[in-house]
Amino acid sequence: MVSYQKRGNVWQYEISYKDADGKYKKLRKSGFTRKSDAILAASKIQSDHPNLKTAKAGSETFVSYYERWIKTYKKNAVSPITYNKYQNTAKHARKLFGSLKLKELTKLTYQEKLNEFAKTHARRTVSCLHKQLRACILEAMDEHIIASDPTRKAVITGRALPKVVKTLNYQDWAKLITHLDTDRIDEMTIYLAAVTGMRYGEIVGLTIHDLDLNRGIINVNKTWDYKYKTGFMKTKTATSNRKVAIDQTTIHRLSHYLSHHNAENDRPILMDTNNHVLVSAEINNALTAKLQALSIPRITFHGLRHTHASILLYRGVSVLSVSRRLGHSNITTTQSTYLHIIKELESQDKNKIISILNDTLN
Repeated sequence: MVSYQKRGNVWQYEISYKDADGKYKKLRKSGFTRKSDAILAASKIQSDHPNLKTAKAGSETFVSYYERWIKTYKKNAVSPITYNKYQNTAKHARKLFGSLKLKELTKLTYQEKLNEFAKTHARRTVSCLHKQLRACILEAMDEHIIASDPTRKAVITGRALPKVVKTLNYQDWAKLITHLDTDRIDEMTIYLAAVTGMRYGEIVGLTIHDLDLNRGIINVNKTWDYKYKTGFMKTKTATSNRKVAIDQTTIHRLSHYLSHHNAENDRPILMDTNNHVLVSAEINNALTAKLQALSIPRITFHGLRHTHASILLYRGVSVLSVSRRLGHSNITTTQSTYLHIIKELESQDKNKIISILNDTLN
């Protein structure tokens, strides 16, 4: 039911409706110079919010709605690490949007806040923030809390990051692995990344049961939560569960390492006597120190994974085999990650094709 009344020099509409508990509530808005304006506004409210309960929901702040959304839909559905990323987005959103209400969020406002965030963050970080906020806003649209998508056609920008070396060349890679003291926990960790391409969490999650040294295989079936210290976790994807073949030198080094470290059945082999597993900052510091000592360009620990894959591709290993060794969810991931190498190899293959045809036809 809608009623209209004049209050001083302006008009007000009042809509009566029942809330979720069946109690009558009123939705009022005034400030219209003409009654026809009030009628038009009331009609739009009823059109955008058929049950009217969602009209009130639009008065909730965007940040509050986002925080409730991640608690309801994400907390028990994603890993603790992923959920922490959603919580970090909430922290950024508080600074950016403050007490802005859902119904006040426009495309222009959203883009302005995104641009503000982009001034101090990389494009990839801005894209991640946008992706998570947009998912929440689309939920608000589904609930008819807002009528349109303020994130539609948002432009993603970001601060340009200095170009850094991401991989080692073959000579530097070979120099690194031959100078690592694999009786040490940190240097064995670096060595395994360089010769297997495994992810950090997969490496530090290895137990003695995962090593089949007689057959030369490492069984990857779990990871270790080195960030929040919650213990063993599932691998990143189902295809991350895999068997990684290793060479005789690596078998020998692992055997020697295990003979000097008490490897208990359910304990990571790279955990020290104080039950500590190196966090990412610690292993990156150890890698940086080793590279500096060998006069090799600095890369991150994750760069060892890229180095391993790049060397295999350059040496003629198929993209499919590299994809399976890395535990990628599909070959498309491998192709997109190493597109520059694949294009370079394709150019070389063209020359080989022409050479074969010339030898055959001439």
